[in-house]
Amino acid sequence: MAEFKSDIEIARAARKKPIMEIGAKLDIPAEHLLPYGHDKAKISADFIASKRNGKDGRLILVTAINPTPAGEGKTTTTVGLGDGLNRIGKKAIICIREASLGPNFGMKGGAAGGGMAQVVPMDDMNLHFTGDFHAITTAHNLLSALIDNHIYWGNELGIDTRRVAWRRVMDMNDRALRSIVCSLGGVANGYPREAGFDITVASEVMAILCLATDLKDLQKRLGDIIVAYRRDKSPVYARDLKADGAMAVLLKDAIQPNLVQTLENNPAFVHGGPFANIAHGCNSVVATTTALKLADYVVTEAGFGADLGAEKFFDIKCRKAGLKPAAAVIVATVRALKMNGGVKKDDLGAENVEAVKKGCANLGRHIENVRQFGVPAVVAINHFGTDTEAEIQAVMEFVAAMGEEAVLCRHWAQGSAGIEELAHKVVALAESGASQFAPLYRDDMKLFDKIDTIVKRIYRGSEAIADKSVRDQLHQWEAAGYGDLPVCMAKTQYSFSTDPNLRGAPTGHVVPVREVRLSAGAGFVVAICGEIMTMPGLPKSPSSEKIMLNEQGHIEGLF
Repeated sequence: MAEFKSDIEIARAARKKPIMEIGAKLDIPAEHLLPYGHDKAKISADFIASKRNGKDGRLILVTAINPTPAGEGKTTTTVGLGDGLNRIGKKAIICIREASLGPNFGMKGGAAGGGMAQVVPMDDMNLHFTGDFHAITTAHNLLSALIDNHIYWGNELGIDTRRVAWRRVMDMNDRALRSIVCSLGGVANGYPREAGFDITVASEVMAILCLATDLKDLQKRLGDIIVAYRRDKSPVYARDLKADGAMAVLLKDAIQPNLVQTLENNPAFVHGGPFANIAHGCNSVVATTTALKLADYVVTEAGFGADLGAEKFFDIKCRKAGLKPAAAVIVATVRALKMNGGVKKDDLGAENVEAVKKGCANLGRHIENVRQFGVPAVVAINHFGTDTEAEIQAVMEFVAAMGEEAVLCRHWAQGSAGIEELAHKVVALAESGASQFAPLYRDDMKLFDKIDTIVKRIYRGSEAIADKSVRDQLHQWEAAGYGDLPVCMAKTQYSFSTDPNLRGAPTGHVVPVREVRLSAGAGFVVAICGEIMTMPGLPKSPSSEKIMLNEQGHIEGLF
């Protein structure tokens, strides 16, 4: 049945339970749920605080090979595995990110899973949901407005208008706003200066919300944001502008995790949404740590391939939050492996075992990379109807030759019934105690050495390179006490290199670091590599062209 319906049609037909019933499954009292309609709710800060000293369940990371237009299904597998674990008698919660409007109306599509492995309400999740992204956008832009207002009214802090580091944001792809000049129009409008917009998911406020442990920590981190520098290059913080209090007020509800459900009425926390190609790519620490107190297993995902999302999950989120993942799942599809083996998208329907074998080099690289963090992994082959037995067998044999196991999963078509084998394998891995998790690099390494370590060990490049101005900036931050921060790589998601067209498993490439940005509140340094943009553009034929309301008033075209 699922093969003949779109994701949104399947989601619309879901038999959802009232959100209070989903909360009751987790022993969350009704008074600690703030409902947004009948099918979604926020969990109160008081309830979260009451569980802080409880015993933790086991944390499972779902990651993937490098994304291709053929599709990998990482979120679909995350949702399917959560349902599968519940099916075999384990108490499991899914923790995923919220969807950005940018890719929804651009090219990538939604972020609620697919087929019979979805989180619902799918349409709300992919649109305005509970307003978290709007709150983040507003808090960010309040700070932007306060900077220009402070300069207008005499600039008591001595901000050098040439060194304002804080840009504006919006939750939409719009290349025209990457670089702007603001305050034009005469004296009444302030002092003209160059500025620009990033997409909301690249905002430091988004990263702060996803890494903060509670409201007090949130406000402290907001105050730590460096917004500009003076002529002597000393920093100006958000707290100097008295912005942190008002920003925290705008985010007081947004920091509370959102509770929804899967198609099989299992609980899912959907909270936060930093991109993994330009930010740290993980759902909120509050959602993950709370879920660990309420379930035997928490299944979470990290954005894009393991070279970006998983690396940042391990090196930033786990490091900062003290998390210790018990096992990982690496998602691959036969179709995507064929694309990595050189097959064009239009030709993916034809059997091509040799291309599968060639493309497996990309999968093998990700298996090796996850191993470097000491986390045991299993490969999930997300099944498509066009996959042939010979192609599937080629993947199985490749993974076995690497000393790991691959499991064929049919959750897209069959829901939890199609992923039971993977659920049992994950439980065995997690309960074996084999995980010896450790981050890739030490806190006390130099910032550029951290970047170079990721380039060499994860991307298999020959070296990271940067202009003297970039290296000097890193040295200045080290001298100011920020040298122990982890690094967040902003790089194309499509390749281990900075060339999005170089698929497979390239080696020996150089990774140029174009710019570095200090996110002092979030607690990391962003290294912008190659041509990656922190404000994406729309494709020639954006998804928005197909999104509309039908005659019944139902949304069509979301996927």
